This record gives sequence, structure tokens and C-alpha cells, in this order.
Amino acid sequence: MSSEEGGIAISYSDEQIEKYKEYYGLDKPVFVQYIEYIGKLFKGDIGYSIYYNDGVLSIILKRMVWTVSIVIIALILSFFIGTISGSYSAWHRNSIFDRILYIVMTFILQIPAFLIGILFLFFLAAKTGWFPLAGGMRVFAEHQNSFEKILDIIHHGFLPVITLSLVRVGEFYFIARNSMMTVLTKDYMRTAVAKGLSKRRIIFRHALKNSIPPVITRAFLAAGYVFGGAILVENVFNYPGIGSLMREAVMVRDYPLIQGIFLFVAISVLTMNFLADVVYKKLDPRVN
Repeated sequence: MSSEEGGIAISYSDEQIEKYKEYYGLDKPVFVQYIEYIGKLFKGDIGYSIYYNDGVLSIILKRMVWTVSIVIIALILSFFIGTISGSYSAWHRNSIFDRILYIVMTFILQIPAFLIGILFLFFLAAKTGWFPLAGGMRVFAEHQNSFEKILDIIHHGFLPVITLSLVRVGEFYFIARNSMMTVLTKDYMRTAVAKGLSKRRIIFRHALKNSIPPVITRAFLAAGYVFGGAILVENVFNYPGIGSLMREAVMVRDYPLIQGIFLFVAISVLTMNFLADVVYKKLDPRVN
């Protein structure tokens, strides 16, 4: 075995290589290794990290809290901002506000998450010093109480959350706008206007209620993509989540850990897709 040029070269004897193959089960046929791997999955054993010298599941669970927190908050923010602005834009279709918002959302939608993160990091952290450059909280900080610790975590997580929210807000805006524009052409909307109902009741009781199911479904589907985006954003801000863990695992070639992280991301995406189907059927019984 050898390392990169300029690094430390490590060599093993044939006996040591055979010993490690036997230890990790690599001396068995691939099919037998696969069956044993599936059997261990059902027991909650997804491998042992070579670098961290700990169970892969334990390591992922410790880092998952950071990633899941910023993903959920970012989804909620982007969902509400995108839905409200999209609905308002559809209600005032072809107005100056609608045209400006349409162009702004189109522009934001095309910018990659890591580029927005780098811009925030440069202007709001490095140049102004308003936010920390990296990390999930102050290193070696002695917080006086839990409230101070929570504020420290929020301060460090603000830029990653805003970055992930901006990336998705355009998607929710366009879905909400199109769905609302379709609903506004329905006969029951013209009936509501003819009955003299208030504008507020028409929007929230009739229009928004019938246009929201596709947006909610999209929110669950987007959760899987946000996990993928979080991996890039966490590396920009050096945030201690699954994304940073993946980078570290790749750098030290910790293959069991890399495999476990991909499994975690795949299960997260499949779970969100399943929840999207369930929620959509609940919101729109016609799907059944």
C-alpha cells in the first residue's frame, strides 16, 4: 500500500494483508459479503469506522442532529416565504410586483447553494464579522447557561440555514404561483367573488386551501434534495453535520463510514418520498 506523493508511505506484508482481509471479511465471495451486510443492516450494524474507531451508526447519529436541524428550519422558512410570495404574485398577476418577483426568483433559482454560501461567508462573516466563519458553536466556550448555548448555536447556524432557504424558496414560489393561478380560474372562485365575500376570505378560505396540496407535497420531496445541498453548504461553513463528516471520511478513505453516510442519505430521500405520497393522498382524496 502507498500514499500520495510527498506523504507517508505505509507497507504491509502479505501475512498482514491476509489478516486484515479476514478481519473485514474481504476474503469471502462478494455474494456472501453482501448477504452478511444485509443481515447486519437489520440488526442496526452498518459497519465500523476505521479512522474514528467507533461504530458508523453512532458517528452518524451524533452528526445527524446538526444536519437535520438546519434542513428542517431551512425547509420551513423557504416553504412559507415561497408559498406566500407565490400566492401574492399570482393574485396580482402581471403587476409590477409580480414581474419583479418573478425575475428575482428566477435569478436566485439558478445560483448553486455553495456559491451563495461563499458570498455570505465573504460579505457577512469575513468582511463585516457579523457571523462566525466556521463551526457549530464557539470552540472551548464556557456557556453560563443553556440559553446562551442555544444563542451561540443559532448564531453559527444562521448563515447555513439562510443559504439553504434561499436555494429552495424559488422552487416553492413557482409551484405556489402556478397552483394559485390555476385555482383562480375555477368556477367556485368566480362564485365566491360574485357572492361578495371579503378578499381575505376568498384568498385564505378558497384559493390558498385548494392550491396548497402540490406545494406541501413538493416540500417533502425537496427534503431529500435539501439533504444533498446541506452536504455542500456544510463544507463551505465547516458546519459539523453529515456533509463535513463525509468530506472527512473521503479524505482519510474511511470506506465503511462513506458507505454508511450514503445509506443514511438514501433512506432519508426514500422516507421523504413515501411521506409525500401519504400526505398528498390525505390532502387530495381524488388521488386514491
